[in-house]
Amino acid sequence: MRRPARRWQVIHRPFAAVVTMCVLAGLDLVGAVIARRYSHHRSAAVLLLGCAAFAVMFVVYARGLQSAELTTITFGWVVLLQVGVVILDRLHQGRGLPADRIIVVVALLVLQGYLLLAPTAA
Repeated sequence: MRRPARRWQVIHRPFAAVVTMCVLAGLDLVGAVIARRYSHHRSAAVLLLGCAAFAVMFVVYARGLQSAELTTITFGWVVLLQVGVVILDRLHQGRGLPADRIIVVVALLVLQGYLLLAPTAA
């Protein structure tokens, strides 16, 4: 029999889900940067670092699923990762997006937010 949620759990679960999404997006972004570096340098140390980043990401994902639904965690993670990739490309690679593509990115983020947050039929 399931016990009713305590007051701290009502606040803790959404907060834990948001933190999980942010950590997953950060680890995924770091892993992508490490993979890019490995593709250029083929260093065993960089390979191990990348494997470690994705292993930690797996553990964080598994733990995060204790506080939120699979769909919620995954969509939030992907949205944050997309934003991070666009920002990273802009800051470090000097690749800006034209206005029409920024509009498309914003539209995709809004639609993903709708999928994530829209009420579902019972």
